[in-house]
Amino acid sequence: MRVLAYHKPVGEMVTRNDPQGRSNVFERLPPLRNGKWVAVGRLDYNTSGLLLLTNSGELANRLMHPRHEVERAYAVRVHGALDAAALARLRQGVDIGDGPAAFESIEASRGAGSNRWYRVRLREGRNREVRRLFEAVGGCVNRLIRTRYGPIPLPQELDPGAWRELDAGEIALLRSASQTGFQPRAKVVRQRKTC
Repeated sequence: MRVLAYHKPVGEMVTRNDPQGRSNVFERLPPLRNGKWVAVGRLDYNTSGLLLLTNSGELANRLMHPRHEVERAYAVRVHGALDAAALARLRQGVDIGDGPAAFESIEASRGAGSNRWYRVRLREGRNREVRRLFEAVGGCVNRLIRTRYGPIPLPQELDPGAWRELDAGEIALLRSASQTGFQPRAKVVRQRKTC
């Protein structure tokens, strides 16, 4: 079994067949002798950060399935500051069109001018869920970076468009997370990016 950590840049698709012919993450990956790379979840065209890819469809399905509640963490830049009531609603749950959703946690991070950064965690992977949660309370996301998937953080030394192969210990952590869900025990590694 192989697993890659890929730093997806903004402007790439997580699909092999884009009708508009845009570049995709699979173009940058090493070739496989047998099988194909399977993306663990998706990041939309305007989202960057950690994307895991594996040659094991079984592992990918386990990591993505809502039953396993594998946590995802994001750094989110929002135009304007959210008040305490909006933050409380995001923790308690809001309707995002296909049912209620909530963040496991949301913390204000930093900000200057008209933008504010937040660190969020959730255990689902619905389509554009982070963006839709903020929109439900009047927030406008203008930058979104996945910083962690389960126990695997986005490696700080990994440039956008680059990948590295996970070692056996990291794969074992992922397999364990896909069986039991992932509860972080240490602080999330912070993203070094600035506004």
